[in-house]
Amino acid sequence: MKTLQNIPDFKQKTLHWANQFEVCCFLDSNNYKDDYSAYDFIIAAGVKHELKCETGKAFEHLKSFYNTHKQWIFGFFSYDLKNETEDLQSNNPDGLNFPDLYFFVPNFLIAFKEGKAEILLGEETVLEEIESFQPQKHKESETLQISQKLSKDQYIDKVEALRDHILRGNIYEVNFCQEFFAENAEIDPVQTFELLNTVSPTPFAGYFKIYNQYILSATPERFLCKRGSKLISQPIKGTAKRSSDSAEDEAIKLRLRNDIKEQAENVMIVDLVRHDLTKSAVKGSVKVDELFGIYSFPQVHQMISTISCELNPEIHFIDAIKNAFPMGSMTGAPKVKAMKLIEQYEVTKRGIYSGSFGCISPNGDFDFNVVIRSILYNAESKYLSFQVGGAITYQSDAASEYEECLLKASAILKVLGD
Repeated sequence: MKTLQNIPDFKQKTLHWANQFEVCCFLDSNNYKDDYSAYDFIIAAGVKHELKCETGKAFEHLKSFYNTHKQWIFGFFSYDLKNETEDLQSNNPDGLNFPDLYFFVPNFLIAFKEGKAEILLGEETVLEEIESFQPQKHKESETLQISQKLSKDQYIDKVEALRDHILRGNIYEVNFCQEFFAENAEIDPVQTFELLNTVSPTPFAGYFKIYNQYILSATPERFLCKRGSKLISQPIKGTAKRSSDSAEDEAIKLRLRNDIKEQAENVMIVDLVRHDLTKSAVKGSVKVDELFGIYSFPQVHQMISTISCELNPEIHFIDAIKNAFPMGSMTGAPKVKAMKLIEQYEVTKRGIYSGSFGCISPNGDFDFNVVIRSILYNAESKYLSFQVGGAITYQSDAASEYEECLLKASAILKVLGD
């Protein structure tokens, strides 16, 4: 373990150093105080063992992979693993082509907590290597031409059609998303992530490189974590734009806290998450630790609730992940019907968007985020994409929902220079 004198500089050098490897993962809490965070930030680099698979028996393969290695593993779940847990399909176009599931045991693992660096995997000499590492200077990325798959009118028409499904009683709520994209895009992934992480620092931010594919994430949302025998989920539903005027900003927070529509959206997802956790919980242990908590991030205030339970010792923790996946905040209620309508009305395959990435420790603890507010990039095809969306209920105003999408996209658009 080593005490660091200049943590921001060391963090930057470590990320650039890790990016030399074909696969790496960087998870950054951005100093948000959270009782459940094990480290301030953690970096895994290099591949000792890896698992890449498509929908079918992906969760079973992951269980075998973990049981074989019983080591730190890092990876991601694509949203389209829903097709493994339910009778669903994903037939929309996909410009990114991430695997449905990918996990790896790293060669090197470096964790940071309270100003100290600790080597969890690899030789201690790697810290000296990182400290002396000189990142290559790259030319600035050119401004990208960002396009949208849906026009505002098309988006509004689809939201109205979904509201009609709600009126007919087919669903109560659905998370509807749209894609922003750029073709022939050339970016420096590390520098782009660093800028995004500066503009929009969030508690579940991360950088994931898998060969020529990249996830650059400024997500504020936790999907699911396990600490000991406790499972914790923290869905987000409810968004409000921040103000530079402190008094007005406080007033906006208060309005969000008391907004009946936002509370209705949030509580429906809380009920859904409670139901998902019940599948894996000790009977009677599911509880809502916090309802309608308001948390502030650089661009937005968010309404976040926390639900927890005790994991049934007869259930493997990977089955607990499977039982809750995909996360309710990105689907809707009832969950399966909502996912069918998502496939029908969205025009892009979600893939890794609204999936999850994170890590599992040797003792079976884990922490996984929700892939939102994220730039996804395929360097081989030069296709860049990000999606934004929101919860549609019968009370939703389609034009307002469109504006909320633009608000959620604002940090990424700023980073990409659009």
